[in-house]
Amino acid sequence: MSGHEFQSWFPESGGIDYDDVSTNITEATLDELRSIADRYPQARSALLPMLHLVQSVDGRVSPAGVKACADILGITTAQVSGVATFYTMYRRRPGGTHHVGVCTTALCAVMGGDQLLDRVSRRLGIHEGETTADGTFSLERLECNAACDFAPVMMVNWEFFDNMDPQKADELLDALAAGDTVQSPRGATLTSWQDAERVLAGFPDGRADEGPTAGEASLLGLRVARERGWQAPDVPPPAAADDETGGAQ
Repeated sequence: MSGHEFQSWFPESGGIDYDDVSTNITEATLDELRSIADRYPQARSALLPMLHLVQSVDGRVSPAGVKACADILGITTAQVSGVATFYTMYRRRPGGTHHVGVCTTALCAVMGGDQLLDRVSRRLGIHEGETTADGTFSLERLECNAACDFAPVMMVNWEFFDNMDPQKADELLDALAAGDTVQSPRGATLTSWQDAERVLAGFPDGRADEGPTAGEASLLGLRVARERGWQAPDVPPPAAADDETGGAQ
C-alpha cells in the first residue's frame, strides 16, 4: 500500500507524543484507575474519567497512561488513543499550570471575544494551543461555554470568569502569575489545571459549594416572572387511550 494514499488535512491537531515516555503514574494511580472502572456496569464507560485522572498525574495523556487504561479496561491502546485524540479536553502535550480558555463563539464573539483572545495571546506571548516557556499558562480558543448571559466569557482551569474585558483579563493573568488567591465569580477558588482534572475524574476536592449556584443574569427571567405573577400554563391531561380497534374510548 502506498504511503501517499491517505493525507491528513489536520496536520496541526497532533497525536499523543509517544517519544515522551516520562510519567508520574504510580501503583496508587493504577489503583485509582481501577476504582473508576469499578463504578461502571460496563468498565469501558470509565475511559473518559480515567483519562482525566491520567492528565491530573502526568499533565497530559501520556503513553504510560494510554497503556494503563487499555490494560485495565481490556481494550487496545489504539482504542484509548482514538478517544483521547478525538476530544479537545485531552492534551497531547504538556500544558500550563493554569489553562486559559477564551470563548469566541456567537454572542461572545459579538461582545468582544476575539479581541479578548488577541489581548490574552499578546499578554502571554503565546498563540492558542501553546504554553508559556515557564509552564505557567496555556491558551485555548473555546467553543460555546453555554454562558451567553455573561458574555464574553473566559475560563481558567474550567472555572468561569464572566463579563470579561481586556483590563479584567490583564488583572486576572497578573494575579495568577503572582500566585495570588483567585476565585471564580461563579465557582471555586482556583488551584491548578491538574487539580481540576482530578475533580473531573471523580475525586471531589470539597469545594463544590464555593461561589453562587447561579448569577443574576441567569435568574433575571425568574425574578421578573415572580414579580409579575407569571406562571407556566396548566398542562392538559393526556388524551384517552385508543381501544384495540383504533377508535377513541
